[in-house]
Amino acid sequence: MSSVTKECSKETGEVGDRQVTVVDTPGLLDTNLAELTVKREIAKCVNMSAPGPHAIVLVIKVGPITREEMSTVQKVEEIFGKDAEKHTMILFTCAEGGIEKMLEEANEEFRQILRRLGNRYHVFNNMEKSDRTQVLELFDKIDEMIKANQGSYYTNYTYQQVNEMLADRERKVRDIFEKKMQEKEASLLTKYEEALSSLLIENRTLEETVLEKENRIRELKRKLRINRDRDLKETKRYFAALQKDARQLIEQIPDFENLEASIKQYA
Repeated sequence: MSSVTKECSKETGEVGDRQVTVVDTPGLLDTNLAELTVKREIAKCVNMSAPGPHAIVLVIKVGPITREEMSTVQKVEEIFGKDAEKHTMILFTCAEGGIEKMLEEANEEFRQILRRLGNRYHVFNNMEKSDRTQVLELFDKIDEMIKANQGSYYTNYTYQQVNEMLADRERKVRDIFEKKMQEKEASLLTKYEEALSSLLIENRTLEETVLEKENRIRELKRKLRINRDRDLKETKRYFAALQKDARQLIEQIPDFENLEASIKQYA
């Protein structure tokens, strides 16, 4: 069994008049992915969806239900917790009709799974991707599910821990970037001071009048100051962008990976 998505990703956009964030995960039972890879991507999924998702949507292709697909519900419970079923629904995808026949021929075990999920499911016709109606109908069903859950998103002790961990890591990352920025600024200032000293020494050997030397030094200082200020401004802008996106960055780093080593490439 394999899935299209190999890495966890997060996208935010607008559907109708609402802002929606979707976290796409790799197949929970993708046999083509190494166990450590799946573990890492699922950890990223939990990070990206903290403090908790309003809806967990399992995507299954219309057709004979496999043992692996039926196991995904159990896998969701293992990853997100027992009460996650209240926030879960199935999205069947197909090229054309066939959902009625599929459900009619489904075995009792799968019917029981659907009942556990409150018989919540929706069908997407892959051949009608431009049909926004099926998207809006999906959100109507998600809204009904959220309403049944008193409007709350799904959370548990694990998510609470993850949210606290992410907040702590975000502070650490911001502090690291602040320190790196100060080090970079100090390095730039030293670099330009050394460049100025070198130019002054070089200027002494030139056969020019005192006035010519003074004008020359003044112009060299002006150019160096412009370059220095430009580089300092670019450095501050770069690290300000990193600090702004600190949360998005740490969501990509599972808690079992070294934080400083993971962000070293950025600073």
